[in-house]
Amino acid sequence: MASKSHPPLMKKHSQTDLISRLKSRKILGVGGEDDDGEVHRSKISQMLGNELKFAVREPIGLRVWILISAVGFTLMALTALVFPNQLYELVFEEELSTTSISVRLYGAALLSLALIMWNGLYTAEKVIIQWTLLSEACYFAVQFLVTCVTLIEIGILPNAAMLLLLSRVLFFVVTIAYYYHLGRKSKKM
Repeated sequence: MASKSHPPLMKKHSQTDLISRLKSRKILGVGGEDDDGEVHRSKISQMLGNELKFAVREPIGLRVWILISAVGFTLMALTALVFPNQLYELVFEEELSTTSISVRLYGAALLSLALIMWNGLYTAEKVIIQWTLLSEACYFAVQFLVTCVTLIEIGILPNAAMLLLLSRVLFFVVTIAYYYHLGRKSKKM
């Protein structure tokens, strides 16, 4: 039997072999995109996280808008809790015929929303800021609808109520604009 001669063994350099490197990275779980589209360069950066990933690029004036909202919600809530009859008369230009508990409950709900706004002001997490803005936008939309229905039932259209409706539309548009701008994917560096 003739013995087969084997070619001399050559040492494989895995650092220079592209396919071997890609297989190793795939086994380690690095190099590919994760759920957020982030490409990790090493297992360490994947485990520790990328600081740029968590840095939120905020739209200009976002914190000022949240501050204005928090102060506005707090002041309106305190006004509704302490002076419910006067607040109703200011908006609808007629006296509150029933008990003032409904206006006070409105003030309590506003105070809860104000606490959400204050929390959104001091957080750095994008999701919390987005939920804060979405809560605010929902409030403005619901208040617009409720005020319209109430004005139709009453049959009058006072100037203060018109101003309230216009301000709610404006605040809704600004809040939704910030919400969508914050939700956009930022360009990778």
